[in-house]
Amino acid sequence: MRPDGRAAEELRPVRMTRGFLDHAEGSALIEFGRTRVLCTASVEDGVPPFLKGRKQGWVTAEYGMLPRATERRTRREATLHRPSGRTLEIQRLIGRSLRAAVDLKALDEITITVDCDVIRADGGTRTAAITGGYIALEDAVNHVLRRRRARGRPLRSMIASVSAGIVAGEVLLDLDYREDSSADADMNIVMNDSGEYVEVQGTAEGAPFDAEQLAAVLTLTRSGLERLFALQREALGR
Repeated sequence: MRPDGRAAEELRPVRMTRGFLDHAEGSALIEFGRTRVLCTASVEDGVPPFLKGRKQGWVTAEYGMLPRATERRTRREATLHRPSGRTLEIQRLIGRSLRAAVDLKALDEITITVDCDVIRADGGTRTAAITGGYIALEDAVNHVLRRRRARGRPLRSMIASVSAGIVAGEVLLDLDYREDSSADADMNIVMNDSGEYVEVQGTAEGAPFDAEQLAAVLTLTRSGLERLFALQREALGR
């Protein structure tokens, strides 16, 4: 039995609140159990220097954790004058994942920045950020379309993400913090709604895993991701 009574293939209760903030072009509060992440998408004119003159847009992401998102207060990274290696790794993952949803050449020279701020952390913050970040991104892209700053259909696909792991020899979906901290292996899967993988991250923390266990993880996460896509569509009013 898992600590919260879930079956191995069961997601934590997931809630997606679209339009959580008034001023952002797109926003969503996403909750995976006790993990809560606020995602906002902002549209700004201009692109990074390496894209100037290429007649395309850019999508990027930033990630942060509030000081009391965990049991003990953590210092704001702004006071340390640079983000940690973990923060950089996560926000690069979020950016790569969300760019996979967009045809950048269909956008004018604008940048969409998706900020993902962890309000409460109980495992799976990066996967929650990607899943909620897509909702904010879609609303921001629709804002760009209304301003006629895009051509055709910039959105290629929906994007969602979920974690899985091997705990005491069993493959489990959507790990909370207690499960993640004791897992022999943990993985983060990013997929589009056509069933194509955008990113597969997997690490043997306590013991190596074999091909059969990896296949079980991919099967389990696919079913979880299908459920997340359904929730995203519902949140977006499709």
